[in-house]
Amino acid sequence: MTEEGSEKENGGLPSMDSSESRWVYQDADGSDAVNDEEDDDDSGLGEESPHHDSDEDDFPSRRLIRTGPKIDPFGVEALEVPGAQRNEFEEDITLSRRFVVAFQTLGVVFGDVGTSPLYTFSVMFSKAPAKGNEDVLGALSLVLYTLILIPLVKYVLIVLWANDDGEGGTFALYSLICRHAKVSLLPNQLPSDVRISSFSLKVPSPELERSLRIKERLEASPTLKKILLMLVLAGTSMVIADCVVTPAMSVISAVDGLKIGVSGVKQVHVVMISVALLTVLFSVQRYGTSKMGLVVGPALFIWFCSLGGIGVYNLVKYDTSVLRAFNPVYIYYFFKRNSTKAWYSLGGCLLCATGSEAMFADLCYFSVKSVQLTFLLLVLPCLILGYLGQAAYLMENHADTTHAFFSSVPSEAFWLVFLVANIAALIASRTMITATFSCIKQSTALGCFPRVKIIHTSRKFMGQIYIPVMNWFLLALTLFLVCNISNIYEIGNAYGIAEVGVMMMSTTLVTLVMILIWQLNIFIVLCFAVIFFGLELTFLSSVLWSVGDGSWIILVFSIFMFLIMYIWNYGSNLKYETEVKQKMSMNLLRELGPTLGTIRAPGIGLLYSELAKGVPSIFGHFLTTLPAVHSMIIFVCIKYVPVSLVPQSERFLFRRVCPKNYHIFRCVARYGYKDVHKESHQIFEQLLIESLKKFICREAQERSLESDGEDDSDEGEISSFSRTLMAPNGSLYSLGVPLLAEFQDANNFILEADAAGKSKAEEASSIGAPDPDQSFDKELFFIRQAKESGVVYLLGHGTIRAKKNSWFVKKLVINYFYAFLRKNCRRGTANLSVAHSNLIQVGMTYMV
Repeated sequence: MTEEGSEKENGGLPSMDSSESRWVYQDADGSDAVNDEEDDDDSGLGEESPHHDSDEDDFPSRRLIRTGPKIDPFGVEALEVPGAQRNEFEEDITLSRRFVVAFQTLGVVFGDVGTSPLYTFSVMFSKAPAKGNEDVLGALSLVLYTLILIPLVKYVLIVLWANDDGEGGTFALYSLICRHAKVSLLPNQLPSDVRISSFSLKVPSPELERSLRIKERLEASPTLKKILLMLVLAGTSMVIADCVVTPAMSVISAVDGLKIGVSGVKQVHVVMISVALLTVLFSVQRYGTSKMGLVVGPALFIWFCSLGGIGVYNLVKYDTSVLRAFNPVYIYYFFKRNSTKAWYSLGGCLLCATGSEAMFADLCYFSVKSVQLTFLLLVLPCLILGYLGQAAYLMENHADTTHAFFSSVPSEAFWLVFLVANIAALIASRTMITATFSCIKQSTALGCFPRVKIIHTSRKFMGQIYIPVMNWFLLALTLFLVCNISNIYEIGNAYGIAEVGVMMMSTTLVTLVMILIWQLNIFIVLCFAVIFFGLELTFLSSVLWSVGDGSWIILVFSIFMFLIMYIWNYGSNLKYETEVKQKMSMNLLRELGPTLGTIRAPGIGLLYSELAKGVPSIFGHFLTTLPAVHSMIIFVCIKYVPVSLVPQSERFLFRRVCPKNYHIFRCVARYGYKDVHKESHQIFEQLLIESLKKFICREAQERSLESDGEDDSDEGEISSFSRTLMAPNGSLYSLGVPLLAEFQDANNFILEADAAGKSKAEEASSIGAPDPDQSFDKELFFIRQAKESGVVYLLGHGTIRAKKNSWFVKKLVINYFYAFLRKNCRRGTANLSVAHSNLIQVGMTYMV
């Protein structure tokens, strides 16, 4: 077989080139006796093989062999399991499908940014009243250039390209950075994670010295890693806060148009109608994005056409001179005439860019080019025409700035536009809710948010999700905000704080992406950072000055969400570190022997743990609590990696924990933050067992290949007492007395550990070379028998408590806040829906 063909057959493993060969000890059964330095918890894993395996009838001796380069056994990936559900789907590119996707893009991505004309001018002129045409032109010029700079230049042309394999949002940017630089604080990372096909990033050129210096500085500084994570948590908390204020602002602004159409309508009536609409909105959220997108897409298309049509009508009817606002000099005149009041009005001007972050967070549903084309060809032109039309109307009606949009609508079309505006406001709210669900799922997968129930609403589009708990929680907060702050001007201030906070976090992370991954010219990176940081800091200074007008509620809520995420991340990492410190010793397992000091009953026991390496201490509790353990034990770790998707063929990684006759394995099931993890326990068992069989088959193939390469070796020379040995690469290896003495001790230990009680002479006469195929068949037969006997899930519920001598703050955080979150969140295995008859649970408390 050719080298290339062999590599393909072995799943892309490196070919055994002689220049990369190494010398290892090998038992008679063909297993390598090599210490696994990467698996620090399995100290002595390399000495497992001296134990006699009575089932395999091994030689009680070891010898040196030549083998290929050291490969982490976790890097040997299970092959694809037949019948497994795949994450990928093929897109239909027919013309009808393109129209459907276009309507869904409007309904899902652009709802929030499309409703900004309802309230932007009203909030702006509440801070700086229009005293003349120059003020109208100045405000319009501010809005036009804010639209061009933030939604268009920053997000559509730049930020959308910083997606993580089609996934957008704050955590997607963080994941992108973590894959390029080792800055992730996920506790159970493995070196083999970088071998996931979707993990690698394509950089435009070899890494520049500047990029390498920044990367090394980030990787070497725990403080910078924590600061980066806190920035991401702050940005996510702002997104969630934005989801509270967006429905309130959009719906109240749309319903407020009743005051123009019906003279007797009061503010209390507007609040009551808004509460009813918001309740209906959150109630239908469970029907999913694709189902609702087909309904709301055409409605939002009509809304954008209405904006453009009304704008053209007002331009023709009132004043086309507002086109002069494209000259930025009117911004200077606006600030010169109004000074401080103009600065206050910047908070209202920022509202024209609302929905920009939602546009990026909802990117997972559609491609970058489809979003860009829809924005450039439809959304942006209609928005500009809408603002131009309102400004043309205000040029002759300076007193109608309170309800600028509805006052500018022609009376003949008022009720139709009012109806469409309310539908568009509900769509805008859905857009932000959908974006929030995506951010929460990403943060949960990366260990920064308590586990909550996530429902996938589409079988074809796996990114479309619904989170019931968060849905009703956000509804309650939105209703509280509407009932207590019904003034759109005060809600507008809160809206501005949430928006500018998210924008600044995105600017920070995209700047890092530009430096580390895109490796752009430093001048381009500085221009991006200076322009947008300067612009956003200016907006932030304006909205913070009005924090007393109701904005403080959003700030308090953002801090509350930030603390929840930080406490969960802190407590989870502390719990993991404690479990690592208290893991069981491999020497103890070897002393117990293949029976593990108890009775091995037929069946498979899946012991769930968060440890990706080592034997969890909870296993010791099972051994001391239960009268028997299963004949096969698999330590299962379900972990998430900082990628959007993990291919099914790379899902499971296996490793032997002990010698063969122990029948103990470790399995790491890897998921991306976008992966659908909703298999039933039967499907999960099937995938796991089939992957285990593939692993054993791969292991047998490698042993066969290694044994084939030994025919030309001089065994007499290898087993001699020479103190030096030349490897194929020319290196000299010392074989001194200590190594040979250790070799002698290992042989003696095997003979003493013989459970069959045979004499040395009898055993020596019965030794014969084992058949690799027979050994492989026997192990597969053993797995089938264990599977037929049943699979039991061994769940260890570990909790942490602060020590008595800990600080008061630590006791408060760990014993009360984190304990409350962990008690009320979902278990890590809740998605498997395991029957209670197949569950065994043991609790354990760690003092930290």
